[in-house]
Parts: sequence; C-alpha cells; structure tokens
Amino acid sequence: MGIRIKGTGMFVPEKVLTNADLEKMVETSDEWITTRTGIKERHIADKQTATSDLAYAAALKALEMAGVSPSELDLITVASVTPDKLFPNTAALVQRKLGACTCPCFDLEAACSGLIYSIEVAHSMMAANKKYKKALVIGAEKLSSIVDWTDRSTCVLFGDGAAALVLESGDEIEGDFYVAGKLAADGNYGDILHLPAGGSAMPASHESVDGKCHFIKMGGQETFKLAVTAMTAACKEVLADSGIAPEQVAWVIPHQANRRIISAVAARLTIPEERVYANIDRYGNTSSASIGICLDEMNRAGMLKHGDCILLTAFGGGLTWGAQLIRWQ
Repeated sequence: MGIRIKGTGMFVPEKVLTNADLEKMVETSDEWITTRTGIKERHIADKQTATSDLAYAAALKALEMAGVSPSELDLITVASVTPDKLFPNTAALVQRKLGACTCPCFDLEAACSGLIYSIEVAHSMMAANKKYKKALVIGAEKLSSIVDWTDRSTCVLFGDGAAALVLESGDEIEGDFYVAGKLAADGNYGDILHLPAGGSAMPASHESVDGKCHFIKMGGQETFKLAVTAMTAACKEVLADSGIAPEQVAWVIPHQANRRIISAVAARLTIPEERVYANIDRYGNTSSASIGICLDEMNRAGMLKHGDCILLTAFGGGLTWGAQLIRWQ
C-alpha cells in the first residue's frame, strides 16, 4: 500500500496589514520590522471570520485539486492554537461545513509545529489501518484574535491563514510520500512562548482580561536561539536516518517565523538559500498554516517535481519542534 499527497490548498483573508499600517498603530517602522523579521505584510481576518472558516476555504481547494468529495473522507484533523471554541473541536466544525461523513475528527495543538505533527499522526493512522484511505490534514490560525496590538514586539509578527493537504492511501499507489521524521518537545521552556490565560490554570476573569493575559507572550531572543538549534538538529537527524545528503534535498520548507531564523538554519545545513522556500514577507508568521501555505504555493507554481526530496521543519510554543523528509510523487 502506498500513501501520497493528492491535493493541496491554502486560504488567507483578503485584508492586508502592511508595515506602513503598523507604523500608525504602534511605535515601530517598516525598516525595523523588515530588517529583524523579513516581514512586509500579513493578512488579517475580520471579526466575523473564525478559524474554521479559514480551514474550510483551504480544504475546499485541496479537495478540488485531489478530486475528492467530502463524503469520501475517512479522517479530518485540524492543527491550531486558535480553535473556534475549546469544544467541540474545530475539525468537527469543518466537517459540518463541508458536509462530510461521520469520519473521525480531532484537533491537534503543537503551535507552529502543528502541521508537521498532524502529518505524522495522519500518516501513521493510514499506514496502520487500511480503513483510513483519504485524510484531510489542515493547519489553520486566526492569530489576530490573540495578538496584543499595543505590543510592538509581537503584533508585527503574526498573520491569519490556513492550509490543507489531502492524503490518500491505496494498493495502486506506488511508494510512500513520507520518508522519515523527527518530532520533539521540551516543556521546561513552555513559558518562553505561550498564552497565559483561557485554560484551566487561569480561567477567564476580569483580572485576566485587564492584565492582557489572553494574548501571545514571547521571549524573542531566547526563542530565536532555541529555534535555530532545534530545527537544525532535527533536520540533520532526519537526513541521517534516511541516508539523504543535504545536496540531494531539492527544497527546504521551514516554518515562516523569522527570515533570520530561516537563513541561519539553511547555513547550518549547508543548503543554499535558493533551495529554501520563504514567503514570510507576504504572510508573516501563520503558525501551523505556514508550511502548508508554502507547499500549496510551490505545488501550484509547478516548483515541486516527481521524486523531489523536500525537507520540512518547524518550531513553536511548547516548546515543540520537528522535521520531516517527504518525497514528492
């Protein structure tokens, strides 16, 4: 039995928030944002749009490319730190919007590493059980809903968006897109990048709202160092496990958090930056959606060729990180 990525899709809201717009909102500048992050603009959803709406729009595009109807799906999973509600899970809400069958639906929360974690889980389920023939794997975020727009250190970084993959298994499929993977986490660093309130440890209250505890909190410098080290180590381990040398990698698709992080990882892997895909300038950090958005852009542009070895890597709150080597079919 083989497993392949049959379709990809992405969606971002129409509204664009530029660095020039942010200059009017907080004490910052286009030069400061660009030189430190590589971000020029990001897409922002309106108040009426939920994460499930973004996920649904991306899913439709992936299903259309794959030629798969919602009724054929055997599994739906959504990676997100901005679910519509604590429950029901966002995947079930996407299922309802798609009019899909009563297949298993669940959310996965691994912050910016969410899509990599979700691919690992979905692929494992499909490889272990032939009942899962078609899976919809989504990374979707409405990060604008948890950003403090008065905090210049974080509000310049994040954008909204979603990406979806349709995975298909079958005896007629030749080979497996998944080559090797490495997932990891270290909860000792959990407070470096987190959302303090809204869970059972700090339920919503007047005090938590007044204290701006429902917004992203991040320690920038330490996050940068840990991200570069962890992503590089995960990538090297995956390459060693698969017997693939850096020069054999057609593309590296890293999580789009910071242009300097992307460049530092590429340098440590000795992979030229022209083989490292980046679109952070146009979308900012879309957390679990970012790698999928890259994949869909590249797929639709014809940049991914049959047999290409593609290295995915991400790092996010938790702290979580990982890497996957996939082979394009």
